[in-house]
Amino acid sequence: MNKPMKEIILSPEQSDKLAGIYTAMVEGYDQVATAIGLSCQGCPDNCCDSYFLHHTYSEWAYLWQGLRELPDEERKAIIGRAEQYVQESRAQLAGQQRPQIKCPLLNEDGLCGLYNHRLLVCRMHGIPATMTRPDGQSMRFPGCFRCQEIVSDDKKYPQGKDAPAMDRTPLFREMVALESNLLVDKRHLLPRVKLTIAEMIVQGPPAVDTPFCER
Repeated sequence: MNKPMKEIILSPEQSDKLAGIYTAMVEGYDQVATAIGLSCQGCPDNCCDSYFLHHTYSEWAYLWQGLRELPDEERKAIIGRAEQYVQESRAQLAGQQRPQIKCPLLNEDGLCGLYNHRLLVCRMHGIPATMTRPDGQSMRFPGCFRCQEIVSDDKKYPQGKDAPAMDRTPLFREMVALESNLLVDKRHLLPRVKLTIAEMIVQGPPAVDTPFCER
């Protein structure tokens, strides 16, 4: 017998908070991209076919918030592409390959059909970034391959680490606080999210069993 489930839904305030975090991410991205001269225009690579995993119930719920705002026909088309993505990616992973499949949110024109609700990785991938982990360890991410080429060719940055970078730490802390608020400080009791966008779509909106909600 299936356990009764209750959907995890962002309140209007939580949704606005997440939208604000996303806006800050885009602004930080634009500042660093402008500083190093990074542009996606004409790039032979396409990060929308990269295999990214996403990790919060907040973003999962926000994604479905956007999906429900679409016309039925568009939403059904996205779900169909997501089902195909999941099948193909699992087959490639089983063959010890890292999947490289077009994101199911991309429409026939190659544009994101859910651009305003795209997730964290979609907004931040590409630029150099830093982050301080909860244990105090500092991390640095060099950015996409085009970014690394620009930085390595620019005499202003004799070492890649000299290039401007976005500090993700404050925004990630806000994401963690939002997640805890959404899950009523019971985040540690739920399975960790580790899903592609396609899997988030195919599995439906995030939900928890009713007893969890009553604890």
